Amino acid sequence: MNKVNEAKESVILALLEEAYPVFKGGLTNFSSPFQMLVATILSAQSTDKQVNSITEELFSMYPDQHSFAKATLEEIEHAISKVGLFRNKAKSISAMSKKIISDYDSEIPRTVDELIKLPGVGRKTANVLLNDWFEIHDGIAVDTHVKRISYRLGFTEYTNPDKIEFDLMKIIPQEKWGRITHLLISHGRVICKAPTPKCQECFLLDYCPRVGVEDSKN
Repeated sequence: MNKVNEAKESVILALLEEAYPVFKGGLTNFSSPFQMLVATILSAQSTDKQVNSITEELFSMYPDQHSFAKATLEEIEHAISKVGLFRNKAKSISAMSKKIISDYDSEIPRTVDELIKLPGVGRKTANVLLNDWFEIHDGIAVDTHVKRISYRLGFTEYTNPDKIEFDLMKIIPQEKWGRITHLLISHGRVICKAPTPKCQECFLLDYCPRVGVEDSKN
């Protein structure tokens, strides 16, 4: 990577940090790493609002991996039926709970490689948990906002989340691996929307190649 690109990326990161000093996460109602893991699994192809509407009651009934492991699949399905793909998610949460107990002595793994061995846990979910709960920077969580904006900014030429993650890990300082996800999500919600970004309102316009953005009037 040349020094021009490094300088541009540093400026973009600084501007994002100035614009979004506080991240307002969408998921709430969890009070342990296990509960956060469950909430993140539930959020796949569901809105944060949907997940938040059930997690307070859900975690009062099933506060930990032991209570989920003892519950029947039908009981879990009923408890999470308001979110999308609830049957598949119930299977994952049940199997994940049992595996944490049997394979990890009831402790939540603290590396991406170990977390993704758990049913229902991919790299994004693993990185969210590690960065946001444990403050362990083992990777970068790539959601739809991060995917879209990284591509538009020219940080990556890929659309595959795993390849995007590894490209970002090369250019973002490791201590900011969790922060960059928050920054790009915030920017995606406010300015760099899909399908039509508000380019003329964007404080990154002078630094952004706008890859894949077709309407020059935006």
